[in-house]
Amino acid sequence: MLTPTGTWCEDAWLTTAALLAETERLKFLVAFRPGLVPPTLAAQQTATLQRFSEGRVLLNIVTGGDDVEQRRFGDWLDHDQRYARTGEFLHVVNSVWRQESVDFEGEYYTVKDARVSAPPNPLPQIYFGGSSPAAMPIAAEHVDVYLTWGEPPAAAAAKIARVRELAEQRGRKIRFGIRLHTISRDTSEAAWAVADELLAGLSPEQIANATALHAKSESEGQRRMTALHGGRVDQLEIHPNLWAGVGLVRGGAGTALVGSHDEVAALIGQYHAAGFEEFILSGYPHLEEAYWFAEGVLPRLRRAGIA
Repeated sequence: MLTPTGTWCEDAWLTTAALLAETERLKFLVAFRPGLVPPTLAAQQTATLQRFSEGRVLLNIVTGGDDVEQRRFGDWLDHDQRYARTGEFLHVVNSVWRQESVDFEGEYYTVKDARVSAPPNPLPQIYFGGSSPAAMPIAAEHVDVYLTWGEPPAAAAAKIARVRELAEQRGRKIRFGIRLHTISRDTSEAAWAVADELLAGLSPEQIANATALHAKSESEGQRRMTALHGGRVDQLEIHPNLWAGVGLVRGGAGTALVGSHDEVAALIGQYHAAGFEEFILSGYPHLEEAYWFAEGVLPRLRRAGIA
């Protein structure tokens, strides 16, 4: 389960800590922004949650692509500086988890004798997304899983090919994940009716305002999401069974897999064949879509050897 970060939601760390106490098997992908706390403290917090949860914590690094929101947190670095800081942050976190003592002097962080009381076991997997030239080398150097939002399979495959190349140049091998929404029903017609219903609830003013706002984003990934629909409502199926309607008003992940259970499973199969091993999925409403997916799509993926 992804616990998000931002001023629009609850704090991810506290939410995760509360939910870990109420669950036994569920794993949590905790979204975290470098720059809000020092890397040694972040390493300590993650290690503590990992021990208390008996290994159910994953870390999602969100560098931040929106100047407005970053400034709400008191962060005034520009886009490329934030990614450079993320690189130093991850260097310290990874080093503290693996060494008894760490000294590091960088442009954004300087630590001496940094350590945690005990390394987390297992080491939390680090997830990270970013589509800009400043982001991809950070992924190649420091993370376990590179994430991207749901562009059509060919475009998404081209992006991860570049990250894979950069990782191989550093002697590393990383995995790839994709963030999508789902609208899966017993028939294709029923699924598209749900998508049409969601679209009908949006006014032209809402769409225009959101499109203008997203177009100003510093995030290369957000610009790519916005370009998929361009504010148009008549060309939202950008690839068979891939719908860009969510991104008309929602920032971040703006595409949904829409269709029958067979069609949704087949499109996931295309992404899997393109190199994606992990899928972060959601829908509207979340609980109901989780049931539709688990009962309709998941058995098909298991039969295909994907899940």
